[in-house]
Amino acid sequence: MTDSHLPRRSLLRYGAYGAGAAALAGTAASWDRLTGADIPGRDDGSLVVATLGSAFDPATVDALTKGFHRLHPDIPLRVNAVQAVDWSDFFAKILTQIAAGTAPDLVYVATEGVQLFARRLGVPLDRWVRRDAAELREYFADVHPSLVESMMYEGHLYQLPMEFNAADIYLNKQVLKRAGAGFPAADWSRDDFTALLREMKRAGDAHFTPYFWTNRLWGGVVPWLFANGTNLLKESKAPGGSWLWDTFYPAADRQGRGGGFRWTTPQATADRVEEAYDYLASLVQENLCTRPEGGNGSNLVGVFSTGRVGVTPAGGFWAGGLHLAGMRAADYDVQYFPRWRTQRHQFGAAGYALLRTSKKQEAAWEFIKYAARKDTMTRLFQSNQTTPARRSMLNAARYAASGPAHWQVFYDTLDRFPDTGPIPAPPQVAEVTDVLLKYTGTALASPRAVGPALRRMQGDLEQAMEREV
Repeated sequence: MTDSHLPRRSLLRYGAYGAGAAALAGTAASWDRLTGADIPGRDDGSLVVATLGSAFDPATVDALTKGFHRLHPDIPLRVNAVQAVDWSDFFAKILTQIAAGTAPDLVYVATEGVQLFARRLGVPLDRWVRRDAAELREYFADVHPSLVESMMYEGHLYQLPMEFNAADIYLNKQVLKRAGAGFPAADWSRDDFTALLREMKRAGDAHFTPYFWTNRLWGGVVPWLFANGTNLLKESKAPGGSWLWDTFYPAADRQGRGGGFRWTTPQATADRVEEAYDYLASLVQENLCTRPEGGNGSNLVGVFSTGRVGVTPAGGFWAGGLHLAGMRAADYDVQYFPRWRTQRHQFGAAGYALLRTSKKQEAAWEFIKYAARKDTMTRLFQSNQTTPARRSMLNAARYAASGPAHWQVFYDTLDRFPDTGPIPAPPQVAEVTDVLLKYTGTALASPRAVGPALRRMQGDLEQAMEREV
């Protein structure tokens, strides 16, 4: 049940907003001993940008480098495409570079690492954003405030979002046809979702699974927690941030915004959390989905494209992945995640973080601005391997070849549901993720396992959140 045709960069994005910064967490606390920035002979004068090796293809990296050189011929640039299995491996290799005194100036960081980098390794962008406000107005006008807020920590902005992926629902249209089922409405409910799975099950064979999901932070159980009006950790907003909201966003868009998210007290034993797990357990018991697997979903394209899976949560990155794997645009589509108590969605985003050890911070800021330009992002994200952070980049022409027909869903997930927010990723995200994955698998192992597993999860989460990073 594997598929070798989906490009590795798409698979990594599938797990990007759930793989996390496991290696980063244990060593970031030792930052002062790791840096080695004063070792001579470690700097060839270039501005060094570290990206996950498979995030962009070589032609794209070449275009990025040449475009920046034309704009800033006085700033030599080296893009260090770090080859890594996943984001956790990528962060581990970045830390190795830091320890060796060869730290990059900028690192491409996904949601899981935002707060940890901000707390221990990163530089706030506030002073540059204030200084170049006139130049940045066009960017912020094109980017949803929820994405920007997800890159803030304790009132400060640490990254400009480049891309994001929300967990929407992909549906195999051949399976819908086989079941005699119509395409669901945008406001479909959890009960509508369950009924659809049952229709698919009746029309399928013994090898068919109506609903498949992977056990991870992004796109795993968290979308169901959000839909049920809850979260794994108590969520609030840090104070501050008005300097940004008042400068770049109209009153309607800045209402309720703060200085970034705070995730604090674990609430695994809360009634609504247990209710979400009970629902998923009932789907497993009814054979409407399998017990969730770990990993990055690398086996999913094959089983989805051949009709052995009917529906699955995925983001805009899957449009490019399915197309490159040979699936026709007419054979699948996408819809919002179903409504329960709410229809709030979850997302993960990514952007460039500036490291404190960088001696080229002004040059690094120029690169961040260049990378956030629409023409630059258009060159970077040509194959729909992600959802661009810029709203104006999503149009019919972009999805004409790959699909899906309802491509508007990708950005409308933010516009239509303004309370949609990032996956819970505090500085202790590595431990939190490990605990979540461990006990989610345990909770769904048998009908009576949910309550005991969540109680053990609560205890381990409390210990994880007490750890200082």
